[in-house]
Order: sequence, then C-alpha cells, then structure tokens
Amino acid sequence: MTATKDVENTMPSYDPNNIFAKILRGELPAHKVHEDDKAFAFLDIMPRAPGHTLVIPKAPARTFLDIDPDDLAHLIKVTQMIARAAVKVFDADGLTIQQFNEAAGGQVVFHLHVHVMPRKNGVPLKPPASVKEDPTILSDQALRLAAALKGK
Repeated sequence: MTATKDVENTMPSYDPNNIFAKILRGELPAHKVHEDDKAFAFLDIMPRAPGHTLVIPKAPARTFLDIDPDDLAHLIKVTQMIARAAVKVFDADGLTIQQFNEAAGGQVVFHLHVHVMPRKNGVPLKPPASVKEDPTILSDQALRLAAALKGK
C-alpha cells in the first residue's frame, strides 16, 4: 500500500456541502478577487488584516494531502500572484501566508484553502473569526485587488 493510500484510509473524506464548495457552486456569495479554471480567490468576511484573501482549488480537496499535485502547484502559483497584488494594493510591509489541515492542525472549513494576509509593521492580526467586516469595505478591497491583478 502506498503512503497516499494510507493517508486516504485514515483521514475523513471531503464533504461537498462545506461552505467553500457552496461558494464555488454559486450557492453563497463571495467578494471575488480572482477566478480561473482551477482556482478561486475571495476575501475572508472576518479578516484578520485588511485584504485577507482565501485562495482555494476548484477541485474537491479537503487538505493539502489529498489534492492532485498539479492542482496544488497551480494553487500555489495563484497564491503567489494574489500575494504580490496584495502587497501593492495594501502597501504591505510583509505577508502572512497560512494553510491548516484537519481540526488538529487548526483547519475550520474542510476544503483546502490558503490564507494571504497583507501585514503592516507593528499592527497585530485580529483574532480569528472575531469581527465581520462591512460588506462595502470588502467589495472595495476585492475590486482593488482584482484591478491590480489585471494590471490596472
């Protein structure tokens, strides 16, 4: 048995009714920043920093361990693209990039996702899931990030 099969037999399976799957199907709204055939990026509605973006694969992957390597490579490329735009748009001094796997690893939504958080020197991150941002602010931030990605 391969190492991949061992992981598949011990980890919970993907739930197609998770909140990010619903966003991908258009059943729930999102402040979209980027979309292509394999990835989707949108703003976190409870951001830990201005511009906090989530980058997810369109493939039904629960964690880093069960995504196809080619889809993972694309996800990382999109994450880097979003991060570069976020640094410009939010005049960031740095970035926090986070990715969690399973509840024991801190994962809350069980669809693989990467957090991109632009950072300013001396400004701490807000606690996780602490403040729901005003939708008009999120809309403005998403439009600014999307425009930066298009080179406008």
